[in-house]
Amino acid sequence: IITRHLGYNSRVLSKMTGPALKPLSLPPTATKVKFGIEVTGIDPNNISESDFEFLHKAVYTHHIVLIKTTRDFPPKNQLKINNLFEPESSRYGHDQMDKTSIIFADLNPIPGVSQVQVIGNGFVEEHEGLKNITLKHPHHSTFHKNVISAEDEAKGYTRFYRWHMDAALYKRHPPKVTTLFAHTVPQGKPQTVRYDDGTGDELSVPLGSTVFISNEDAYDDLSPEDQKFARETRVEYAAHPYIWMKPTKAHPTALMIESDGLELPRDQLPPINEEDIMIYPLVWQNPVTGRLALQVHPTAVAALHLADGTVLRDLPEVRKTLYRLVRPGISPERIYAHDWQEGDLVIFHNRALLHSVVGALDGYVRVMHQCNLASTDPPPAPKN
Repeated sequence: IITRHLGYNSRVLSKMTGPALKPLSLPPTATKVKFGIEVTGIDPNNISESDFEFLHKAVYTHHIVLIKTTRDFPPKNQLKINNLFEPESSRYGHDQMDKTSIIFADLNPIPGVSQVQVIGNGFVEEHEGLKNITLKHPHHSTFHKNVISAEDEAKGYTRFYRWHMDAALYKRHPPKVTTLFAHTVPQGKPQTVRYDDGTGDELSVPLGSTVFISNEDAYDDLSPEDQKFARETRVEYAAHPYIWMKPTKAHPTALMIESDGLELPRDQLPPINEEDIMIYPLVWQNPVTGRLALQVHPTAVAALHLADGTVLRDLPEVRKTLYRLVRPGISPERIYAHDWQEGDLVIFHNRALLHSVVGALDGYVRVMHQCNLASTDPPPAPKN
């Protein structure tokens, strides 16, 4: 079914057409992007049972679902959408935020709907019960070991910040989906992401874009030998990973931490419950399509459990092994860079993608709502 946008809001459109799929507009660089879809004919403020059946299939098949709506999208309704995917969970994807966590400054829970976070950039006098807040768009200079010079930044060059899935990776299972809603979006010139890894790779992105890659496609592109290795390997994540990694610095591609021995030792972390340390398969299976994904949060990994029973804890070797597997997946032609517009609601399959913020928003105000819920189910391993 093909629909043409005529300026109607989502409530009117849903009455006219019912749910339908519409291809996303992809940049010319995205020649190998095979994921992402726009859904029309659904009002996100009033999702019926049949609407959710349509959305559920779309999310697990296409991984990114865009719904064009308006600013009239209350946080409570955003939470309802996440609850449809996680009906037995009411907990935000991360545990209570410790001030020493690397992500503490990025999140601002909305009063009364604490599972929905306000993220963005700039000073906001009042928004959804929050007053006089200063939002900070994560900038690579706060996390990368080597940074782009001020002169090159002035020319529009930038970096990915940190490739990740939304997950606590300690005590709580990764959310199945994340929802992102664009309330206030600035417009400005595109920026150019530099990989600075010796390949010469660059990627033009819209101002303040969120970039995504498919880990199902990344798995499919591995050699048969690497696929077998990935299927037989399990990943052990660090205890309190976002505190553990805070002193560290990242590689220019934002895929890995540089192995400088800066990770916090266990005796400097909060109390650790060994049962809360997460060990997951390196390959996760899509519960709807059966496809396999090379699903790993690269910067939070502490060890690899190999098929022969060996536990590889040498961090430089762990990172070298993972980097070889995952680096091809972030090549420019495999990246979807979403160009945010006010009223955009994106629902993405958090267990099959990695994503990152990019760029700099100095002098701009941006307000986004983010929601994900810690799953009650661990990620499924390959059935075979």
